[in-house]
Amino acid sequence: MMESKEKTPSEPQLKGIVTRLFSEQGFFLQMLPDGTISGCKDENSDHTLFNLIPVGLRVVAIQGVKAGLYVAMNAEGFLYTSDVFTPECKFKESVFENYYVIYSSTLYRQHESGRAWFLGLNKEGIIMKGNRVKKTKPCSHFVPRPIEVCMYKEPSLHELEEKLLKSSRSPTLRSGRSLGRAPRQVDSSTEREAS
Repeated sequence: MMESKEKTPSEPQLKGIVTRLFSEQGFFLQMLPDGTISGCKDENSDHTLFNLIPVGLRVVAIQGVKAGLYVAMNAEGFLYTSDVFTPECKFKESVFENYYVIYSSTLYRQHESGRAWFLGLNKEGIIMKGNRVKKTKPCSHFVPRPIEVCMYKEPSLHELEEKLLKSSRSPTLRSGRSLGRAPRQVDSSTEREAS
């Protein structure tokens, strides 16, 4: 006879990966502790580790392992980091014809043409505005380099309202990162999968 265990919301339920995202431009995507997103040549930097958490069909949340923040794109196409999971943190993950992976905003796109807005790094390793990145260009092409498979707690939009009431803020547009963020309590949201 099988026992049915009910999962509590705090239990890890999603299988995702810890990975490094290597750009065709020659940089690894990195997120610094202050929330700055850029490119980095150092493959062994802890700031280049990201959690890719599945949040829908071919849709992922990209979370910096060290900073614990989510990559997000706003309505102007600027990338920023968020300490809470919002709809702006969802990116469609697609494999391009050259086998590179591209990440597009699930919320925003060009009004007239309907062209998607993509995550991209320029030749200097600087994050680009999403509406300036084309999927056919090297700036949007990434190769995930998986480190390990982990189980994640599903990012919840239900927790959003409660957290926003505690620290109401809006992302800055020019710097590409959130300001005025309360210090985060480090929460181990990943558990190693038993092998």
